[in-house]
Amino acid sequence: MTFATLGLAETLLQSLETLGYKTPTPIQEQAIPAILEGRDVMAAAQTGTGKTAGFALPILHSLATDGIKVGSNSVRALVLVPTRELAEQVHASFRQYGEHSGVSTYAAYGGVSINPQMMRLRRGVDVLVATPGRLLDLYSQNALKLNKVQVLVLDEADRMLDLGFSTELDAVFAALPKKRQTLLFSATFSEVIRSLAKARLRNPLTIEISPPNSTVKAVKQWMVPVDKKRKTELFLFMRKDRKWGQVLVFVKTKRGADELVGILHAKRIKADAIHGDKPQAARLRALESFKAGEVQILVATDVAARGLDIDDLPQVVNFDLPIVAEDYIHRIGRTGRAGATGEAISLVCADEAPMLAAIEILLKQTLSREEEPGFEPDHRIPLTGAAAIAAKKIKKPKMPGRGSKGTPSNWVGFDDAPKRPGARPAARPGGMPRSTGKNGQKQNRSGGR
Repeated sequence: MTFATLGLAETLLQSLETLGYKTPTPIQEQAIPAILEGRDVMAAAQTGTGKTAGFALPILHSLATDGIKVGSNSVRALVLVPTRELAEQVHASFRQYGEHSGVSTYAAYGGVSINPQMMRLRRGVDVLVATPGRLLDLYSQNALKLNKVQVLVLDEADRMLDLGFSTELDAVFAALPKKRQTLLFSATFSEVIRSLAKARLRNPLTIEISPPNSTVKAVKQWMVPVDKKRKTELFLFMRKDRKWGQVLVFVKTKRGADELVGILHAKRIKADAIHGDKPQAARLRALESFKAGEVQILVATDVAARGLDIDDLPQVVNFDLPIVAEDYIHRIGRTGRAGATGEAISLVCADEAPMLAAIEILLKQTLSREEEPGFEPDHRIPLTGAAAIAAKKIKKPKMPGRGSKGTPSNWVGFDDAPKRPGARPAARPGGMPRSTGKNGQKQNRSGGR
């Protein structure tokens, strides 16, 4: 199958040829025809398999061929994304695919001045890619009308809910026309997302190219046990020992990102960070420098896990494991993209064992443990996954000299225990208590005098 057989406009085929796209991926094969037919779609596929083109191409085709002109402060297609980085990435894809289509596109997100965005929207835009918060800011200031939206895309909707955008999404749905096409695209679908789809989509076509929460097979995954205080030392050693080039490193906190970058700078290693406290201009500058090869190590928090599209990235390192297990999938999805191979290495300390277990349950596989000589941890990581289950199934051997109930074979009963002072004498089988005389002989209280 080719893109031409999917019925896409010639202008789009021209752009795809320039980009070197030969044949559609499985998600594109199934999604594009359904979207062109006007159906609602709920699609899940591994990250890096072409989901963006799966919805961008048919949207561009429809907008380019329907002959409708966008009005002032209006949009015809709205794409909601959870992060600024993903907004830029999706917007760039629309621009590339629609270069010859005449369809206008724009991206709006927080962290930058709202005034230029308001100015641009005065002319209207065919495709707007936006984060929920900034979209509602523009809407509340009458800089944006949503009553002309023909198609809504929720890209990485699960992440939007994780980030607490549930209220914002409800507000967006309330402002949209009821008659519209709605598309859900993501790498994973939780039960919450399925409930959202059931409430907001009309008889959607469900497409699942790969098992839920699966990871790209081309990515080799393994972990290195290490004490927390030696993680930085281990990372520097492995980078030098394995001759790593560019590496994307994920950490848990913004402070941790800045601290690691500071240490790398002290070692004269070109590094930069992307996290929520960085101005958007600085985040974009760091990403572009990394893509250009000017930065060797890019350190990021999970804010960037779903918004980084980097060609030929060989390694992703989880310096810290993510708190949310699903984020692991999106982190390592930054490597092994578009059929390339890659590896994802996690540096794991003992107090991250619960997070490791949650990730392995989600993946339905146990990550290989490979200790680095000289960095063996003093605090051992408990067994997880299949190894832990196997250990629990091992029966404890019976202690020698114990009966069937686990009691010592020479144990008679409490009568053999030393008597407590003042304790009543034990009863005889007939119910009468025993007594002893002055000479120590046993006697019956009922007679003998």
